[in-house]
Amino acid sequence: MRDKYNLIPATMATLLHVIVFSALVFAFDFARPQPFTPLAMQATLVAEIPEAPRARPEPAPEPEPEPVVVEPEPEPDNSEELRRQAEEEKRRQDALLEQKRLDELRKQKEAAEKKRREREDAERKKREETERLKREEAEKEKKRIEAEKKREEDIRRQREENERLRRELEAEQRAAELQADERRFAAANSPEMAAYQFAIAQKIRRNWSVPASAGPDTLCVVRVRQTMGGDIISVIIVSCNGDDAVRRSVEAAVNRASPLPRPANPDLFRADLELNLRPEQ
Repeated sequence: MRDKYNLIPATMATLLHVIVFSALVFAFDFARPQPFTPLAMQATLVAEIPEAPRARPEPAPEPEPEPVVVEPEPEPDNSEELRRQAEEEKRRQDALLEQKRLDELRKQKEAAEKKRREREDAERKKREETERLKREEAEKEKKRIEAEKKREEDIRRQREENERLRRELEAEQRAAELQADERRFAAANSPEMAAYQFAIAQKIRRNWSVPASAGPDTLCVVRVRQTMGGDIISVIIVSCNGDDAVRRSVEAAVNRASPLPRPANPDLFRADLELNLRPEQ
């Protein structure tokens, strides 16, 4: 056991000082000179010399006093005090160890509590993050569904609008075609149509080099396709009672007549014409 208060060295030092002091006192008394005491002698003066008296025995010298030896004081019995101090020191050390153990337990408990709180915080944050992601995913899905519904609704409305416009356009086109057909029918039976067809036939006849094999009864039915500008696209001989020379001459005459005359009334125009061609008389 560690002597915190240095009691044992202090006790040994005190005992050593007492022993040294006692030895010094003893040496001082032993070396001190003894006082010399002269002896007193008595004598009687007489006239006559008597018989010599018997010599008195010389007194024995006093014995020298024994030196005083200072006995060192007995060392106090402090074993009980030392035992008490040792027990007190042991109790103190035990208390320190117990306090240290309690501090370690407290630190371990605090560390475990801190880890538990950190783990719970991490789990809570993870749950919150998972819930947040789920909410965001649900919100995205909701928005996607709403956007898809809106897109489908827009498509449906657009289709309905397109269908309505198509029906209206078709109705307008049918009405326009009916009107155009009525105008064309009216124009087809009008004197203007006869004049238009006569002008085309006249131009073709002017460009027709009639071969010698054609007779006065020669008749060729020709189907002509033209552009809006009167340019010839194709020539088809539907029927002809002449020979090949007559047929070739008719086809050449139609091509040389391109472009064909344009009517003053647009309703008279026909992209496909069927003409009856006879040689000029």
